[in-house]
Amino acid sequence: MQGLREAADSMFKPGCISAAGGYWTDKQGSSDSLSMPHSAKLILLIFCLVLLAESKKHRRRRWTGQVEVQKASQIYKKNHDMTKSRTGKSEQLLRVDDHDFTMRPAFGGPAIPVGVDVQVESLDSISEVDMDFTMTLYLRHYWKDERLSFPSHTNKSMTFDGRLVKKIWVPDVFFVHSKRSFIHDTTTDNIMLRVFPDGHVLYSMRITVTAMCNMDFSRFPLDTQTCTLELESYAYTDEDLMLYWKNGNESLKTDEKISLSQFLIQKFHTTSRLAFYSSTGWYNRLYINFTLRRHIFFFLLQTYFPATLMVMLSWVSFWIDRRAVPARVSLGITTVLTMSTIITGVNASMPRVSYIKAVDIYLWVSFVFVFLSVIEYAAVNYLTTVQERKQRKLRDKFSCTCGIPSTKTMLLEGIYGESETNSLEEYARGQIVTEEDKQDKMVVHLAMNNESHSSRKKGLKGHVSLRIMQNTHAIDKYSRLIFPGTYIFFNLIYWSVFC
Repeated sequence: MQGLREAADSMFKPGCISAAGGYWTDKQGSSDSLSMPHSAKLILLIFCLVLLAESKKHRRRRWTGQVEVQKASQIYKKNHDMTKSRTGKSEQLLRVDDHDFTMRPAFGGPAIPVGVDVQVESLDSISEVDMDFTMTLYLRHYWKDERLSFPSHTNKSMTFDGRLVKKIWVPDVFFVHSKRSFIHDTTTDNIMLRVFPDGHVLYSMRITVTAMCNMDFSRFPLDTQTCTLELESYAYTDEDLMLYWKNGNESLKTDEKISLSQFLIQKFHTTSRLAFYSSTGWYNRLYINFTLRRHIFFFLLQTYFPATLMVMLSWVSFWIDRRAVPARVSLGITTVLTMSTIITGVNASMPRVSYIKAVDIYLWVSFVFVFLSVIEYAAVNYLTTVQERKQRKLRDKFSCTCGIPSTKTMLLEGIYGESETNSLEEYARGQIVTEEDKQDKMVVHLAMNNESHSSRKKGLKGHVSLRIMQNTHAIDKYSRLIFPGTYIFFNLIYWSVFC
C-alpha cells in the first residue's frame, strides 16, 4: 500500500510528464494543481484495492483446486483396480481370443466338477389333463476355468451379461422330460456371468420350464402327487463333467409365498443318480422333487355333496303314493339325469385313464342307488297292477253276499294277508269261505243293514260303504330302511379307506 501511494505521488509531481505527453508546471492554475491530484489519487487507490482483492481470490481458488485434485487422485489411487478401469475390451482382459473355448476346461484330463443350485421363484400351474407342471426358477452353475483368470489387486470379480456367454465355455445342462422352456428376456436376457480372478465362474439364468409329471389318479381327489424336475448334461458323460448339488439339500431354496389353488406343497428335496443310455453312456442327473397334496374342500362342494343330495332326493319317492305315477317317475328321472351330468363334468376335467378313480367309485355307486330307486318303483307299480288284476278276477268269480240277520250293513273290500284272512275266517265261520279263497286273498263282502242310519239319511237305501285299501306296498316300506342304511354303510367304508 505504501509503495502504491508513493508511485501515485511521483506521477503527480511538478515537472513530470503527463499521460498526454505534456508537462505540469507550477505556473498552471492553482485550483487545478490542488484539487485534481487528490481525486485522481483516490480513484487510483480504489482501483488498486480492487485489483489486489481479485488477485488474492484467484490465488486462493487455484490453491484449493490443487488440493482437491490431489485428494481425488489419492482416493482414486486408493480404490483403483485395473480390472475396473481398463480402457480395453473385457475380452482382452479375459484373453478370450487366446484360447479355444469350444473345448471344456482341462480337456483330456479328469472330469470337471460343476456345482448346481436352484432357487424356485414360483410354481405356476399343475395340469391333470396334460399331466405336467410349470415352474419358474433361478438356475446357477459353478465351475472353474483357469483360462478366464485375470490379474487383480483387490481380488474382486467381474460381472457380465449374456453377451459374453456365447464366447466362452458354459455347461450344456438341459431339463429331462421338459415340454417347453425359455429364458426370460425382459428387458434384456436374464443371464448373469460372474468371473473371479482365480478363474471361478458363476453362471445364473432365470428360466420358466414346463415338464412332465407322472400322476397316479387312483385315489383322486384324495390323492398325493410327487413331481420331479430333472437336470442333466446333454453332451458330456460322467467322465467329462461331474454334475452335483453344490450344497446338498441346501442347494434348493424356495419362496415362502409359493402356493397353489388346488394343492398344498408339502416339501421340496433334492436327489442325484446316474442315468444310462445304451448308445452314449452314463450321465450325472440331478432331481428336484416336490410333493403335492390336493385340497379336498373344492371337490366336496362341487362333487360329493351334490351327489349325496341327489341320492337322498331319490328316497323321497318311497313316501309318495304308489298310484302317483307322474310324481314318482319324474322324480326318479330327474335324479338320474342330474347324476349323469355330475359324472360327465368330473370326467371332462380329468385325463382319460384306463383305471378307476376314487371319485368314480363314489359317483357310480351313488348313480346305482338313484337308478335302483327308479327300478324299485317300477317293481311296485308292476306288482300293484298284477294284484289289482287278480282282485278283479276273484271278485268276478268268488264274490258272494252273506246275509246276516243284523240291522247293520257294512261293505269291506281290500287285500288281506295271512293274519287278516285268519281273522275273517273266524268271523265268518260257517259261511261260504273256503281254504282256497283264503289263500288267494279273496274279497269278502259283508252287507249290513242299519235301521238307525236309514232313519237319519233320507233318500238313501240305508247302506254305508267303507273301503279299506292298503295303499303302501311292502317294498316301499322295506326300501325306506334298506336304501339309507346301505348308503350310510358305503360312506363309512369309502371315507375310512381313502382318507
